[in-house]
Amino acid sequence: MDAKEVSAHWESNAETWTMLSRAGHDRYRDTLNTPAFLAMLPPVAGLKGLDLGCGEGTNTRTVARLGASMTGLDIAPTFLRHARDAERRDPLGIDYVLGDGLTLPFADRSFDFVTAFMSMMDMVDQAAVLREVARVLKPGGFLQFSILHPCFVPPTRRNIRDAEGAPVAVEVADYFDESDGRVERWLFSSISAEQQAALTPFAVPRFHRTLSTWVAMIVGARLSIEAFGEPRASEEVAAAEPIVADTRVAPIFLHVLAKRPTTP
Repeated sequence: MDAKEVSAHWESNAETWTMLSRAGHDRYRDTLNTPAFLAMLPPVAGLKGLDLGCGEGTNTRTVARLGASMTGLDIAPTFLRHARDAERRDPLGIDYVLGDGLTLPFADRSFDFVTAFMSMMDMVDQAAVLREVARVLKPGGFLQFSILHPCFVPPTRRNIRDAEGAPVAVEVADYFDESDGRVERWLFSSISAEQQAALTPFAVPRFHRTLSTWVAMIVGARLSIEAFGEPRASEEVAAAEPIVADTRVAPIFLHVLAKRPTTP
């Protein structure tokens, strides 16, 4: 699968994804993943940042509200239309650009930092993307990205639940299957069966990589890994949002903070 095919899939998802996520159905994002990402994020006030795979711009806007001057980039025009509409309604100084991570349309050393919220596992040739990120980062700049956890959300995964329906274990398989563009079809799990019957499931191409491959790609881009994060719902959050309770058994997301060295 090439970048054009990936773009076509995400363009087909964009209208429904925007509607449902803005209606509060992306519970993993809103209650766990984004808050944990922001807690790990270094200070960005006064810095120039790029949000890679920005989608409809919710997370881009969140980072901009921390004081950063943001540019958002995405491959789906419909996502960018919705992001620009939000910017017109409530200006935060964000510039949205159509493009993909393989050939970033920016000069060398353009940004102090790059974020990528749950986008890089869906990109063709992540090694090339990471090299492009390193190119557009200033020396000493950082990349922070979140992905599905390679170890606990490989191509095959199943929650194991007790008699009351509470998650107690996770079954995983196909960890070493570094598939290119396997299309997974799903909708946010908070959507009722009646709503799901009226909607077309998302078509999400995945490019699974093992943890060791991710580390090798990051190091190969001459970035230095600073930290990993594995968000886990607290007992209080899991009780209030049972959808995310499975993260108390095993992580679903992996957060990575890496820096470009200040010297070659």
